[in-house]
Amino acid sequence: MKPLLALAVLLAAPLAHAAEGMWTLDRLPLERMKSELGFEPDAAWVDRAMKASVRLAGGCSGSFVSPDGLVLTNNHCIVDCLTGLSTAQKDFLNGGFLAAQRSQELQCPAVELNRLEQIEDVTARVNAATQGLSGRAFNEARNAEKARIESECGSDKTVRCDVVELYDGGLYHRYRYTRYQDVRLVFAPEYDIGFFGGDPDNFNFPRWNLDMALLRAYEKGQPAKVRDWFRFSSEGVKEGDATFVTGHPGSTQRLLTVAQLERRRDIDLLHALSSYSERRGWLYQYSKLGTEQARQAQQDLTFTENSLKVISGQLNALLDPRLIAAKREAEAALQSGASPEQKAAWSEIEAAQRAYRRLWKPYRAIEERGGFYSRHFEIARHLVRAAEERGKPNGERLREYQDAALPQLTQRLFSAAPIHVEFEKAKLEWSLTKLREWLGPDDPFVKLVLGKESPAQLAARLIEGTRLAEVATRKALYEGGLEAIAASQDPFIRLARAVDGPARAVREQYESEVEAAEKKAAEVISRLRFAKLGTSTYPDATFTLRLSYGVVKGWEENGRPIAPFTDFTGLYSRQTGAAPFRLTPPWLERKAQLTLNTPFNFVSTNDIIGGNSGSPVINRKGEVVGLAFDGNLHSLGGAYWNDPLLNRMVAVDSRGMIEALRSIYGAKALVQELQPPR
Repeated sequence: MKPLLALAVLLAAPLAHAAEGMWTLDRLPLERMKSELGFEPDAAWVDRAMKASVRLAGGCSGSFVSPDGLVLTNNHCIVDCLTGLSTAQKDFLNGGFLAAQRSQELQCPAVELNRLEQIEDVTARVNAATQGLSGRAFNEARNAEKARIESECGSDKTVRCDVVELYDGGLYHRYRYTRYQDVRLVFAPEYDIGFFGGDPDNFNFPRWNLDMALLRAYEKGQPAKVRDWFRFSSEGVKEGDATFVTGHPGSTQRLLTVAQLERRRDIDLLHALSSYSERRGWLYQYSKLGTEQARQAQQDLTFTENSLKVISGQLNALLDPRLIAAKREAEAALQSGASPEQKAAWSEIEAAQRAYRRLWKPYRAIEERGGFYSRHFEIARHLVRAAEERGKPNGERLREYQDAALPQLTQRLFSAAPIHVEFEKAKLEWSLTKLREWLGPDDPFVKLVLGKESPAQLAARLIEGTRLAEVATRKALYEGGLEAIAASQDPFIRLARAVDGPARAVREQYESEVEAAEKKAAEVISRLRFAKLGTSTYPDATFTLRLSYGVVKGWEENGRPIAPFTDFTGLYSRQTGAAPFRLTPPWLERKAQLTLNTPFNFVSTNDIIGGNSGSPVINRKGEVVGLAFDGNLHSLGGAYWNDPLLNRMVAVDSRGMIEALRSIYGAKALVQELQPPR
């Protein structure tokens, strides 16, 4: 890492480097864009880009691509929908899906889309509510004020408001969204082409993936009519062209202190690496039990392997001593001229990390359900807590049960997606074993959970005795409230009630001693940073709409140039007939119908992170030229810094998507909808 680059990155001073930055749309670096690209978007361009972009509330991005509510996103972003609609007889994940007409579009069990309509600064209100407070009192006051601000958007379930923390609490903004919960599946390719190359090719390039899917938003039973949408480009892009990504990056940690980065390196990532490695092995063995077991475990195995690569990439970045050294230097520069009270913020964060080291095992295992890897337990936890929390004033509830969150919670809670009993039993047995390993067999909580039973015995008894797989049972318990929960003899409900006290206690400890302390100190540091840099910098990612700009460009790897494009010719050269380099019959049978030199995937210098999956890549005209679905291996360190020399976004080319829809799938109506006559 070059010293100048390190200092710029770690001080969050992206002015030094082109293509770095995940910018909020109300504070775009317009002069910088004009200087570097010769293009300065006007207010109309920005407003259209904002309202044509959507967020998949489960953790991805997307965009409207027709006036009739058609939404483009990644295939891997709708795996929940595909598996939820699938059965042993009809497997949409592996077999794909195409609705020949709109009456055949299938409602996804639990997909919510959010379209951003308005951004409002509410910093003064939150700061006034927390003035002079610390610890638990600070946390409660901040959360209560955020809830009040969100509730002012009213009770209309088609509206969603979130108070978003930017610059580590330096700013608080209210994001007002239109919410769509009737979302239907239109098109998804087969898994083998949507994730061609599997784990070996994941986070690599060259790539040959049709990682695309099409959904449709509905309102009152009819396709949603939208004013702002992106037309598919017929020309695509060439090397050196400017590209703009509007999406919802999930989380970056580029503003963390050294103490926080060291904790993440020494605890979070090492534990996650061990845990996910073991989970991958367990899921792989379960998949070997039969075809149906492989289908049941496919989603979890895919995302576990993906998580492992992300964790490894982040850990490698934090193991580079140059990064930590540069961060120390940057912190010293930031502290220069600060008052003793301001400098104390770093000491307060260090103290919070010591508290974290004491609390992380029970917090992860108990409150975050690391010891309860089970859809049944997830449902039971929500039912038990919702019954209690909904009886409180909105501002005093746990955030996931406040009014703004309830529509998405109930959508998932009452999802009709199937729950596979034997898979659930095996998952729960494994995670209960890990619970005992992490906390120890003599831990009071472990004794409370297991009693005299083994993990296998308890998992079997719980799964065989529950009725929570039935949506009607869940609805009756939710609507019956505290009385229904207290009377329930369902073993999962009884377990969730028994462990809720210890779980709430460790959560309260964590939020008071770690989270609140970090937030309060981070606000002090943020104000120092603001004094030096203002909003000429971009805030860390918060799963809110951002714009990143870059150019189509390859890179050099160990002296070897990596070209920025692939085409269909390379796809057929790479296929072997065996997973993960296997093509499905339509792709083998219709090869002659393809124009093989059509661009398929490309890379650009756009700065993205997890959550950007499904983001549209648009040109200066506001046309879709690509669909972001991945990054290269170097981009995995993007959680902590950006290296414009090596970090690359990987996208499906618009021309490749149109060619596949037309020549492989015969989806002429969709092609016309994506590229209507002007």
